[in-house]
Amino acid sequence: MPNRREFLRGIGGAAGTALLTGYGLNTHAQPARREVTLNGRRIRTVDVHAHCELPEVAAVVEGTPLGSRPFPEWQMLGPTRIEDMNRRGIDYQALSMTISGHWWYAADRELANRIVRASDEALAAWVEQHPDRFVALSSVSLPYPDLAAEQLEYAVTELGARGASVGGQVNGEYPSSERFDPFWAKAAELDVPVFMHPGLGAPNIVREGALDGRGGLFNVVGGPLETTLFLTHMIVDGTLDRHPNLKIVGAHGGGYLPSY
Repeated sequence: MPNRREFLRGIGGAAGTALLTGYGLNTHAQPARREVTLNGRRIRTVDVHAHCELPEVAAVVEGTPLGSRPFPEWQMLGPTRIEDMNRRGIDYQALSMTISGHWWYAADRELANRIVRASDEALAAWVEQHPDRFVALSSVSLPYPDLAAEQLEYAVTELGARGASVGGQVNGEYPSSERFDPFWAKAAELDVPVFMHPGLGAPNIVREGALDGRGGLFNVVGGPLETTLFLTHMIVDGTLDRHPNLKIVGAHGGGYLPSY
């Protein structure tokens, strides 16, 4: 079983290299684009934590039990995304669906498949238009591990996606048990990274109301806590032993895992 230090080395290397292999970063340089330097040297910046809303997904869920969720206009993928990246000095983004508790995990199997297909194809079209600035991650339907494996394979082999995006838990269950192995095995087989982002702020493991009140504690404390528990379960439950070539990217610096 890999120890914590070995695991941290693995997730640290996955974020920058695995997502961008084979892609140029500055094919069509734009004016007024901020450049980040370190000790006088140009540094390429890669944002692996880039959520977005997609009108194609909103159209799929309209009239369904999930149709009442909002799709804020300011989060929709569009030209302002590149303008904001230029202003902030971000060279590349790895795009995935906006989290909001991984809302599509509540969908039945058929609807979940339609949502993810719409997302994957919309992101692929966007990346094709801007190949020097973006790559796509497939926001797979993890509640259905076999379906998630199929979705990832289609997104990677047919649409050019560079990996997957998943939540830290599925209806309170951490996805480290053998039930989820079809998905993890497919990610390892395809040799693509999986970006894990917390969705619920670990409400199932803290006292009710403990993260309420000022400061957005459900996010600033609960989010990293969920990430920490996910990564720890992946180690101690043997998931990484069963899939030793798996590449995991933990959001928010890996939560509290690097510091405890």
